[in-house]
Amino acid sequence: MGEEGAYALFCATVDAASAVAGITDPSLLERIKRPERVHQVSIPLVRDDGRRELLTGYRVQHSSARGPYKGGIRYHPNVSLDEVKALAGWMSIKTAVVNIPMGGGKGGITVDPHFLSLRELESLTRAYTERIWRVIGPLVDIPAPDVNTDSRVMDWLADEYGRLSGLADPAVVTGKTVEHGGSLGRDKATARGGFDVFEAAMNAAHEDLRGKRVAIQGFGNAGANAALLLQEAGAVIVAASDSTASLVAPSGLPVDELVAYKEREAHFCDWTIFERRRADSPLYEDVDILVPAALEGQITAENAERVKARWIVELANGPTTPEADEVLARRGVHLLPDILANAGGV
Repeated sequence: MGEEGAYALFCATVDAASAVAGITDPSLLERIKRPERVHQVSIPLVRDDGRRELLTGYRVQHSSARGPYKGGIRYHPNVSLDEVKALAGWMSIKTAVVNIPMGGGKGGITVDPHFLSLRELESLTRAYTERIWRVIGPLVDIPAPDVNTDSRVMDWLADEYGRLSGLADPAVVTGKTVEHGGSLGRDKATARGGFDVFEAAMNAAHEDLRGKRVAIQGFGNAGANAALLLQEAGAVIVAASDSTASLVAPSGLPVDELVAYKEREAHFCDWTIFERRRADSPLYEDVDILVPAALEGQITAENAERVKARWIVELANGPTTPEADEVLARRGVHLLPDILANAGGV
């Protein structure tokens, strides 16, 4: 994130928007920025080899002004209270932008799930749920998948909530498997929403997606499905990255093969068929469209001048800092912000 933390960037974004909206009341601005509740918990985990660890988890409930808190849970080594506060705030704004009668919340655990077995992952999820179940619920706070969590994790969370509360209500989380009360199409919702917004923007600009060159940073759920949708529309995916490396092919990457490869939980750094570059390479490729679909704070004042894309579709939360926004706007880059572009995942 650089010198500024994610929450400072969220506050700076609120200040910039408030200046445009003519909001000058300091107490109102403080209410918009500050979360209503912050929960930090210690989570015990017994590893498969018998070692015991104590991990840290969070659930931040930013605003209930429009309805129950709503927002994902992520498992990542960079998860911090600062980050979760910012993400919860962005969720409050996002639900308001698309007029959903909910507020904003966010949760996470500071852990790298790639080093956990399936049993350890389930045990961690259930232990986390045990720590937060009293402050969530269908009418209070509804979690969802986020970075490194999926429908299976949501199934475990919903099941543990039901066991602890005695209320087996599938509405306690969204993003479950269909077999456990989830919605058809939920796994593609973030990408589909972003694609629909982008397609409308392209039509308004009288531009055609066919033949446009695309770079995608982050090949998780949102990034992979966005790649499939853009390819189906005639765009050419020339670069894609995960956390380990980027794959680059000027004539276009075989997106179906990339998706199948990632479904085997493999890393791009191990794929030798295509040219490999640094994981942040998609930000700087010579393309028409850049899709940041990884983590926040990727495009900053320091690197915004190096971005060559004319269109940016923010499927990640907060991938562009306010200072970078100014640089990109000055250069005439069309940017579809996260609070709209990835709202399909709410």
